[in-house]
Amino acid sequence: MNYFVKYILIFLLVSCESSSSDCCISNPLREEVIINKGIYIVSYNEVYEQPNWIEYSVSNRPKNVDRGNKDFYLEPGVKTSDNADYYKNPWDKGHLAPAATFSDSEDNLNKTFSFINCAMQIDDLNRGEWAELEQRIRDWSATLGTIKVKIDLVFETGHEIRETGVHIPTGFWKNLTYPNGERECYYFPNEPTNKNWDKYLTDCN
Repeated sequence: MNYFVKYILIFLLVSCESSSSDCCISNPLREEVIINKGIYIVSYNEVYEQPNWIEYSVSNRPKNVDRGNKDFYLEPGVKTSDNADYYKNPWDKGHLAPAATFSDSEDNLNKTFSFINCAMQIDDLNRGEWAELEQRIRDWSATLGTIKVKIDLVFETGHEIRETGVHIPTGFWKNLTYPNGERECYYFPNEPTNKNWDKYLTDCN
């Protein structure tokens, strides 16, 4: 390598390190980052700024703490959605692993408020049939035992991309596996609900 090229590289490196701007070449965004938070495992898509999927188990944990005024926090080392993506629009910060399911300890509850556990979910769905099914699963676990849950986010061709860069899921698969091995699958389009939660039950894909 000639001295001129070396000089340019050294100049760029020194200039970048001494500047507070974004001139440095950052790592490319990843389509999948696997993160294990102990109570759930998530595959996160930094390009979409949304999860690909998440897995957790519902085991009739006692409620020992309240969520209070907690808000979502950024996950170190992962590019996620943030508060700007949810500002003045109809999408909620939709928990995937539910806060109410993991309110047995302050530590577990806090883990559910990471943005890696957060999806752009239309408010009517998040607060309605989605929440009702979450409660039903908690009720079932009290008598049936531990229920495994996997949620897959769907991004159909032509899905919406907000001006902030976040991608809007077109739907959510919620797949349940019961202690006896039987499965149930629900598919919720990411839109206001117009029927009861049990009407979203469908064949497992």
